[in-house]
Amino acid sequence: MESTPTALLKFLLPKTPFILKTALWHTLSMSDTASHWDLRTELTVKVLRQMLGPDSETSTITKLQRLTTKDPGVKGKVWVCKVKCGVPGEDTLRAVLFRAIEELNTSGEVLDYERPDAVPMEAEWVGYRGDASVTDSTPEPADLSEKEKYENMMKETTSKVTVLYFHGGAMYLLDPATYRPLAGKIAQKTGGRVFNVRYRLAPQNPFPAAILDAFTAYLTLLYPPTDAPHDPVPASHIVFGGDSAGGMICTALLQLLLQMHRSNADSNSSLPTIQFHGRDVPVPLPAGLAITSPWLDATRSLPSIEALAKYDYLPTPSQTATMEHPPCPAWPTTPPRADLYTTTNTLTHPLVSPLAATNWTGAPPIFFSVGEEMLYDENAVLATRVARQGGKVVWREFQAMPHVFGMMIEWTAQAGMHLAEYTKFCCQVVDGGEGVETNGVVYAARGMGEKSVDAGGLSKMTEEQVREFMREGKNRIEKKFMGGVVEARPML
Repeated sequence: MESTPTALLKFLLPKTPFILKTALWHTLSMSDTASHWDLRTELTVKVLRQMLGPDSETSTITKLQRLTTKDPGVKGKVWVCKVKCGVPGEDTLRAVLFRAIEELNTSGEVLDYERPDAVPMEAEWVGYRGDASVTDSTPEPADLSEKEKYENMMKETTSKVTVLYFHGGAMYLLDPATYRPLAGKIAQKTGGRVFNVRYRLAPQNPFPAAILDAFTAYLTLLYPPTDAPHDPVPASHIVFGGDSAGGMICTALLQLLLQMHRSNADSNSSLPTIQFHGRDVPVPLPAGLAITSPWLDATRSLPSIEALAKYDYLPTPSQTATMEHPPCPAWPTTPPRADLYTTTNTLTHPLVSPLAATNWTGAPPIFFSVGEEMLYDENAVLATRVARQGGKVVWREFQAMPHVFGMMIEWTAQAGMHLAEYTKFCCQVVDGGEGVETNGVVYAARGMGEKSVDAGGLSKMTEEQVREFMREGKNRIEKKFMGGVVEARPML
């Protein structure tokens, strides 16, 4: 769908009866969600569901990417410094990544995936701009160099918190430019700054290109090359942050680092090392992860993906089975693939679907914020797994809230609570982790209270059940592909 006012009007006009019916049923308390949502939330979620569902026209990948990666310009209460760093002279990052992919492969199959080249690392530093005269529409100051923008941002940075952020978008949509308002809020609430990464998008750049870009971005924070504006950032100041597909990148990157540490266990050095821009440097773990509705299962196979559609706007696998993206320059690929992001036999690899990773020993503290959403099960399984293996898990669950509700329905009290808890965690882990202990809280809808839950007992599924669900999901995707059908991907 086009984003112009005219196009929006063309989309909404035919849906006027649906919108009026939704509003009336909500007002009369006849809808199945009226007791949990306000009218604005009900209209937003259900119109989104119509936009993304099988009854709407499916756009080409090229068109969707053009619309969702468009830069609206820098404005409002944010400082933005655009960063582009050159490719390291050595090839060690690629070698380490490819080796980890092979080491984590337990399928017994020879993996079929592209080996991406290294490319310049692109990102945006984002900080809060506190000038009281600045409004949401105020453009950034003219005639400032990127270095000067960075310096102005640092003048208003009051804490050590550095969030290495990966945006959502199902691995094929969106851009750091889309996330400037959210990054600005995180910076404001933490007093810190956000390093928002422009990772390569599928289908043009399939797995593991985005993971290589994320790995490069982390090392760029730790050991900045000469063309970076920032000084070295200690790992103890860095929190990996992301929503939806960005949460997939966060957890995949953590698995890569954990695998490096496992492979280094017999070494004389306490940390694994790697060559980066001409130096041998240690690779520590970050202070923590703060992930929102992370997408952890590329097969979309656990029960909640269908069972909790009531509160969500994403189409279910049974709905996307009837949806296909029209051909365009980006899709289908040559040779054809069954999935936008990866090949069929890597769908259940731990660096593609972090849900498939069973060993999280040694992980730093992880914050989960989830709704009563379609991705609930995969989040509950991972949180349970980490907590039972001795990791610290902070679980925040919001009744009747949809996927990434903190961004999609940001006016709600739940969105405000989410942001407060998210940024509180970031500050705590960077300040040494004081007060961070495994705990879980479920917030009832409409502010009707909260209850504590055991973060180590969120999921009752066995590991074999999880593996079987994922096998079935992979087989579903492969079977459709063999029949000449590639199902559309929702905007996770």
